[in-house]
Amino acid sequence: MTHFVYILECADGSYYTGYTTDVERRVREHEAGDGAKYVRGRTPLEVVHVERFDSKSAAMSREYEIKELPRRQKERLVESGQPVEFE
Repeated sequence: MTHFVYILECADGSYYTGYTTDVERRVREHEAGDGAKYVRGRTPLEVVHVERFDSKSAAMSREYEIKELPRRQKERLVESGQPVEFE
């Protein structure tokens, strides 16, 4: 199974980072108000970065890493336009 870490840009310009096995489904859930409380009321959302992993543990570790980054580093990651694959 493939695992993903994604970054959403919210309507207010903030970023939300999450983990899923299906990015499209998860974004639909967020848009419908069934996702994380943080994004409720911050729609519409745009997927601005996705990374793919072979293991859940690697994806969850990366999600934590990204969440700990200062905003400027998240912006650089998003601006790089480079999806990063980890195994």
